[in-house]
Amino acid sequence: MIDITSYLPEILAAYAILLVAASSPGPAVALLIGIATEQGRTPALIATLGISLGSMTINILTMLGVGIVLSQAAWAVSTLRVIGALYLLYLAYGAFTKAIQPPNLETVESVHRPLSKHFLAGYLLQVTNPKAISFWIAISSIGAVDGAAASVVAIFLVGAFIISFACHGAWAVALSLNAVRFAYVASRRWVEATLGCLFTFFAYKLGTADA
Repeated sequence: MIDITSYLPEILAAYAILLVAASSPGPAVALLIGIATEQGRTPALIATLGISLGSMTINILTMLGVGIVLSQAAWAVSTLRVIGALYLLYLAYGAFTKAIQPPNLETVESVHRPLSKHFLAGYLLQVTNPKAISFWIAISSIGAVDGAAASVVAIFLVGAFIISFACHGAWAVALSLNAVRFAYVASRRWVEATLGCLFTFFAYKLGTADA
């Protein structure tokens, strides 16, 4: 029988931090706005899966000590910061392009886009974000599953994945509602311009953040 009782206080504290972080608007939510309003619910949920698995990847690497090593290696953090900022600028470019030439929503929906594209967009956005790494290092400092059996660690990972997917998935579902999508059609030029500005701002903050 799995004895997880002694780890519950630390695990619940880690989950509370994750819940707040995953629910707060940020680059991931900005990405979901673009995908959900243009492509609909399923692509947005696929992107959510990528974001959640990206978060789990960082979580596992952090528990293995890789995250701590990265936090002490200035060159590695700087490299990740540049990659993340460039990726955000790429997303900003796409948003500004759509703001200049707004796509017809019906036409966009009729174009088949591989779901893997949306998955990779979410995954790459998450794993190239040093802020996410810093967040998981902060959680690891709580010592939620230090010295725990593999079964307890597995339960913790599954719970963290569920929280991340549920929070981002809620955004994906809400943003793909017909009322939201109709509002996007009516003001998609401004929505895309705003997304472009947000991605540019996030890229600037990421590129100029202290190591």
